[in-house]
Amino acid sequence: MEYNEQKEITGKVHSLETFGLVDGPGVRFVIFLQGCHMRCQYCHNPETWNTEGGQAYTARQMFEKACRYRSYWKDNGGITVSGGEPLLQPDFVTQLFALAKEKGIHTALDTSGNPFTFEQLFLDKFNRLMEVTDLFMLDIKNMSEEKHRNLTGWSNRNILQMAEYLSKHDKEMWIRHVLVPGLTDGEKELAELREFVQDLETVSRVEILPYHTLGEFKWEKLEMEYPLKGVRVPTEDEVKQAEEILGRMHL
Repeated sequence: MEYNEQKEITGKVHSLETFGLVDGPGVRFVIFLQGCHMRCQYCHNPETWNTEGGQAYTARQMFEKACRYRSYWKDNGGITVSGGEPLLQPDFVTQLFALAKEKGIHTALDTSGNPFTFEQLFLDKFNRLMEVTDLFMLDIKNMSEEKHRNLTGWSNRNILQMAEYLSKHDKEMWIRHVLVPGLTDGEKELAELREFVQDLETVSRVEILPYHTLGEFKWEKLEMEYPLKGVRVPTEDEVKQAEEILGRMHL
């Protein structure tokens, strides 16, 4: 897909990280977009929820800014778009990634999958985005729909459908799961996640992300009650046990 200069798309960007080491392979330039519909109880970036915030950039402006740091990436890094939720701004991400692919730059999308739908308007845009995205990093928060709704306020059905759709279309995925004691560490749900992932054809990595409380102060700053106040972080043994249940995979 070629970059279309006839229609400059503007995106709402929350923040940038110029030397990301955990957001895809190699060193990444990470773009955190503004706006997210999910209300995850352990969210460490609640300030990204508001879709009206952020700084405006055109795709070209954002790409040129990213390329200033290309010397960091060497041969195995690239650009990652995260959030918030990047699928709320698919046209902007597609145009940005089209520019990247013209220069041979690896592209990764870090998403919860929440906006995914088979409605044709969205699906047409998603298909175009797939063409210029090398890696999808999909956060699956819980296999139980009831627990997923309690945790995020939303169903997980379309998220699982998105994973299946990506697999069907031969798109590489990393599956990520945040481990929260008492909420997302149930052996039954972890085993169900493993079975689900095993049925996907294009998953190259499964990651357990230990819950942390580093974002709690942001909730307080926004004068919001932190839902998981008092919930402890998982121990190393608990993380290792979850990884064993999932059958950890690496590139």
